[in-house]
Amino acid sequence: MIGHLNLILRLTIWFLLTANFSIANIIIGVAVAFLLPGRNKAPESLQDWLRVLGEVIVAIPQAYAEAFEIIFRPHKYEDVVMERVKPQRTPGLIFLDIFLITFTPKTIVLKYHEDGWYQVHRVRRRRRL
Repeated sequence: MIGHLNLILRLTIWFLLTANFSIANIIIGVAVAFLLPGRNKAPESLQDWLRVLGEVIVAIPQAYAEAFEIIFRPHKYEDVVMERVKPQRTPGLIFLDIFLITFTPKTIVLKYHEDGWYQVHRVRRRRRL
């Protein structure tokens, strides 16, 4: 059974996606909320979440700076690199890591490998030697 807060979150996302508050849509939304699989109950430390929240706050101005840099000084080179997932990451924290990498304009996660690696595409101004 899913918790009350989890049900409210799922229904909120459903209503944001559908933008429809008819009785039929509410019934479908409740059904979908109950049919979606639950999260793994892996322990997540508050310290990890606070660190990720700090990274999100830092990523916002960094994204703007990178966007302006790409506009005014084009980046002509690119590469694909593998980055190691930080140890002891739960699925929620892995999702936030992928979001942070993709949020900045110079990088995007192409694939998450179950063995603990992200495949990241980057754009650069200079060629690597």
